[in-house]
Amino acid sequence: MMYTVSVRSLCDFAARSGDLDLRFTPAPSAQEGIAGHAAVHRNRADTYQSELRLSLHWQGVLVQGRADGYDAPAHCLEEIKTYRGHFRNIAANQKALHWAQLKLYGAMLCETHEHECVTLALIYYHIDTHKETREQQTYSRTELLQFFQQLTGRFLIWARQEAAHHDYKLRASELLQFPYPTFRSGQREFAVQVFRDLRDARTLLAQAPTGIGKTLAVLFPALKAVQPAGLHKVFYLTAKNSGRQMALDSMRTLQQGEQQQWRVLELVARDKSCVHPDKACHGESCPLARGFYDNLPQARQIAITHALLDESTLAQIADEHQLCPYYLQQEMVRWADVIVGDYNHYFDAAALLHHQTIEQEWRVAVVLDEAHNLLDRARSMYSATLSEAALVAARKQAPANLKRCFGQLKRVMHDAAADYESGIHYTDTMHDELSQISQHTASRLASYVAENALPNSHPLLAFYFDLLFFAYLTEQFSTHSLLEFQQTALGVDISIRNVVPASFLSPRYGDAHGCVLFSATLSPAGFYNDVLGLPSNSSRCDIASPFKAKQLQLYIQPVSTRYADRQSSLERVCQAVGQQYERQKGNYLLFASSFEYLRQLEQGLGGWYPDIPLWTQASGMGSEQRQAFLDQFHAEGQGIGLAVLGGVFGEGVDLPGKRLIGAFIATLGLPQYNDWNEAVRDRMASAFGEQQAYNYAYLYPGMRKVVQAAGRVIRSEHDEGVLFLLDERYAQARVAKLLPAWWPAARRLG
Repeated sequence: MMYTVSVRSLCDFAARSGDLDLRFTPAPSAQEGIAGHAAVHRNRADTYQSELRLSLHWQGVLVQGRADGYDAPAHCLEEIKTYRGHFRNIAANQKALHWAQLKLYGAMLCETHEHECVTLALIYYHIDTHKETREQQTYSRTELLQFFQQLTGRFLIWARQEAAHHDYKLRASELLQFPYPTFRSGQREFAVQVFRDLRDARTLLAQAPTGIGKTLAVLFPALKAVQPAGLHKVFYLTAKNSGRQMALDSMRTLQQGEQQQWRVLELVARDKSCVHPDKACHGESCPLARGFYDNLPQARQIAITHALLDESTLAQIADEHQLCPYYLQQEMVRWADVIVGDYNHYFDAAALLHHQTIEQEWRVAVVLDEAHNLLDRARSMYSATLSEAALVAARKQAPANLKRCFGQLKRVMHDAAADYESGIHYTDTMHDELSQISQHTASRLASYVAENALPNSHPLLAFYFDLLFFAYLTEQFSTHSLLEFQQTALGVDISIRNVVPASFLSPRYGDAHGCVLFSATLSPAGFYNDVLGLPSNSSRCDIASPFKAKQLQLYIQPVSTRYADRQSSLERVCQAVGQQYERQKGNYLLFASSFEYLRQLEQGLGGWYPDIPLWTQASGMGSEQRQAFLDQFHAEGQGIGLAVLGGVFGEGVDLPGKRLIGAFIATLGLPQYNDWNEAVRDRMASAFGEQQAYNYAYLYPGMRKVVQAAGRVIRSEHDEGVLFLLDERYAQARVAKLLPAWWPAARRLG
């Protein structure tokens, strides 16, 4: 069997050594790199050959690539590297990697053309000063061939192992059986649709109800599609840790009985996996960065023998080999089959999984759990803030030649915000001078931080990152975003707030072979198609619920929970809650629109029904407090838990059987009427028409939270429960049609 590998990939795998060093130095952009190479080429004689194609076979491996240039009369092969900052800041192990690439090209040239020696030259070209720094050495054909064989030999052992695993994946995909004797109601239909769309390279928007085993119904067909679609990876992305754990558990179920396993990797955030948060990411500071690349091969070999590389397993392997677990996890992305992570790992502007997909030319399936969360998450990904307080802190640390630039940026920020003296204000127009000065300042800062190795915690570097993304978004500013001005006690904050992330997300679907977005609440489909930028040929499926109308008693209480009417309707809301509890004691959830309203309901229920046990969600609960709240819902318990609609207890909470027998929703769930949401409504009107503006900005997001919260009541085909919708607007036709089809007709209370 012939294995093909590029020079760059071969060196990246087999030639790295020494420390991990992540001290930030701004690298030239791809366009600047191309321009730098062209500038060097212009300085060479007419006989100079640029982009020289070279290749060499050795023991079943074909190594190929393009050397940057060859000066035939001088018999000199050149490799060109562009850079910023001081030449002395280029790390020794980085230079060694550059030399490894050049020596491979030298070996290929000597063997192909039977030269007994060749001069190799590394050319470092400074993007800003246009200065060339040259390092040069002559090597014999024998020396270069030995080096070539050494690196290729390391790769060959791994390549054979990976080829065997690839063959296993294809066989396992074809032979994989569903792990249970039968499918649940709706589960098979869902799995078939997922398989077809991933096989046929389509994007699927799937509304699939709670209780059918959605996670397994997606992962099983995704693995079945590996063989017919030729998939390299499956990315299972979630918004919350609970979804990630369900995916890992489902993969354990699918792996049972398999002699050779799929490789499953859990991606964990850097701040959660970092062992030494007080240290910088380089060998002079962190012991787990010291000798990272020397220790990596053995750890990598051990890691691939584990079917499930979850957080704890990977941390243990990293500890045994004295490696940073976060960067070991990033290395294992290359070798895993199923990667379980967060939305931002693929959809963020600098997403690891997306970058690797493009770089490695992977064919991937991207699966998004609870995809209704993608809208808010993506809005956050493509928003940025420029803070005067951060600017002032950074300016204090800036050298004298940059202080004027900071002063200009501060002046322009105040000029842009001059019409907004207090509060928060929004505009749909980018301030041109602000865009220009932010980009100019970012460019000046890039040159400075390139020449000065700053710790990641340095305020100047932190401000640079914020400014760089802000400047990028000023260039991208369009009808999908708003410019926000806020006066604070520390100065002005200017933010670019994304409203419709469709244009940022849309290319990511195209870079995947196929995508599946699924949730129990993805209606109406047109709304999600529009705001998430789904391809025009996307598929849609709506799986019928396995639940029956007889499992749920549904009531509508015609009261107003609008802000202005809350005090006058408080007694009737509390009566509906208290009377139902007295009729049927057990565990209930009561959802309200805000913490303020929760306090009013808590006081009202405590006054009128003092015998009912109450426990109430608090703002900013930690994980232990959240668990203590949920622990109150035990099968023999009685009482009412009060929670905010759309909060942590409104979705992803499983309280089956007697742990929860009913819920009250004392709100329509609409976003608060304020300047921001009105600005969102205006943006929606511009993008999708005035007729849809209210629905897209208010009604659909609100009803999604309602249906999600109501979904806590019936969790299986054996559950029975009661649901009270405490607002007169639930009786309106346009609201009622957004309720799940399986729900019974509502009984209207007096």
